[in-house]
Amino acid sequence: MSAASTIVPASPLPTLAPRRLEPTVIEPQTESVPRERGTAQCMEALARANQVRLARAALKRDISAERQSVTDVILESPWEAESMSLSELLCSQRRWGRARSRKLLASSALSEAKRLGTLTERQRRILVGALEAKLASRMH
Repeated sequence: MSAASTIVPASPLPTLAPRRLEPTVIEPQTESVPRERGTAQCMEALARANQVRLARAALKRDISAERQSVTDVILESPWEAESMSLSELLCSQRRWGRARSRKLLASSALSEAKRLGTLTERQRRILVGALEAKLASRMH
């Protein structure tokens, strides 16, 4: 007996009556006051973000040009640098790559993603000490 002879033909499916789908109408909200307030709030947030971005770019340029030292930025923690990651701050130095910043932060037991504004005084001192030791060893 072959496999083809054991297959039973399928019975035809019963036909279903077609259903009509009615579109759902969603009425627009008539409250325009919260939307206006949200837009103004959004614009303020964008303006603030742009201000921080520009100030942070200027700070990075100053660090790269050696007009300002990274250790001073870490100790003083200016407003524009508070939300910068440690990796971003360290990499803004001239001839200072991501690998070098990773190594320094690992030796200080700090995460690359840690924000400057969240460092404790003790962590700041440890990081500055490690940075000064690294910079001093490069000078000799």
